Amino acid sequence: MTVESLVFFFLAAFAVTTAVLMVVQRSPLVSAIYLIANFFALAALYLLLRAQLLAVLQIVVYTGAIMVLVVFVIMLLNLEEEGRVRTRIAIRTWITVVLAAGFLSEIVYVFFVAGTPAEGTTISAGAESLGTVESMGEALFGKFLLPFEITSLLLLTAILGAVVLAKRKG
Repeated sequence: MTVESLVFFFLAAFAVTTAVLMVVQRSPLVSAIYLIANFFALAALYLLLRAQLLAVLQIVVYTGAIMVLVVFVIMLLNLEEEGRVRTRIAIRTWITVVLAAGFLSEIVYVFFVAGTPAEGTTISAGAESLGTVESMGEALFGKFLLPFEITSLLLLTAILGAVVLAKRKG
């Protein structure tokens, strides 16, 4: 087993652990902190895939900007209502257990049933440039321009909805 494989398994276990802890926490703020830790683990996994741009964007955009927005909304809405949070946690726990069992069965299948790839398989010639700024820019503003714009509109709508919900309470 190579060092890269060991680092991958450590990061994967860390990502899964922080994701589960994020779902089962009672406090939304602690859940947000576990989500930030999960984002860092995903960024490190992107680095293992040699997708440097995605790793940097993961940290800057998600861990920086989006999580600041999420923490701001959590503090703005004051989500510490115990009754609703407990029922949500119970439902989330069961959903987490079912999803974890499904993912574990997929992992067991991939490692023990599917086998290893053929000996002669290699990375295609264009795969070296997959994580570069140029290839990501061409894909994002070329082939995926419409989904990119739809996502930005959905995020804007979510922000406006959070502000409207916060104003109703006051």
